[in-house]
Amino acid sequence: MLIIARKTQDEKKKEDGFMEVLMDKRTCPIGIFDSGVGGISVLRQLIALMPNEDYLFFGDSKNAPYGTKSFEEVQRLACADAEYLLSKKVKALVVACNTATSAAIQILRNKYSGMPVIGIEPALKPAVLSASGKKPAVLVMATPMTLREEKFHQLMMRYEQDATIIPLPCPGLMEFVERGELSGAALEAYLGKLFQAHLRNPVDCVVLGCTHYPFVRDTIQKMLGDKVAIFDGGGGTARETHRRLAECGLLSPFRARGRVTIENSSESPEITDLCSMLLKI
Repeated sequence: MLIIARKTQDEKKKEDGFMEVLMDKRTCPIGIFDSGVGGISVLRQLIALMPNEDYLFFGDSKNAPYGTKSFEEVQRLACADAEYLLSKKVKALVVACNTATSAAIQILRNKYSGMPVIGIEPALKPAVLSASGKKPAVLVMATPMTLREEKFHQLMMRYEQDATIIPLPCPGLMEFVERGELSGAALEAYLGKLFQAHLRNPVDCVVLGCTHYPFVRDTIQKMLGDKVAIFDGGGGTARETHRRLAECGLLSPFRARGRVTIENSSESPEITDLCSMLLKI
């Protein structure tokens, strides 16, 4: 015998209230932060995958770069960035910064356990798997802190049997992007010195382990040659964000294109134009 229990008035009010809260959350923006403007490369991937979502991006260019700061300072800055986005009622937090992910992702996940918190890591796995029938030489370009931290060393150990992994600290490279200097003689001279040994002993793949670096991808490709495959982690972060939102029932119900808001801690008047340019590349 099937018995259908009628909801009491109080139960119905409670259920309606829950649905209202859920709908509110679904329509909230996705919060993304980076140490500067580089995380816009991840924002672009998110928009491409989920164009109907609203996004709030915060770049901390005032305190950039994070990659040469102490571990504790990066943790403090990352937590402050997250707090700011949470004050804007975001429904998920994307740490679009490899350095901040290395230093603070576990702290943020523990602190905001009730919401999706997604980080980024160097795209070592797809780089290693791209080589068929050989042990590839994989150059990992990243900030000194990203390469120094335990998170990267664990990632490297996972694939060191399958590839020759060459960490390459790149202090100063993100500053080219922060200045909007995405090509030209100065950038090529900097990369030429950086790649000196690797031009003599060519690599098979390059992993861009900082979200700023995809914006100078063309110049990196020019310096190393067309045969070198280049990977970055932005696409994987976007896919993981979609998966986590779907899992939590937080995907936007709207079909129209969402709103993108970009904010920055820098008071430089040029930063708005730079962010707009990077978003359109």
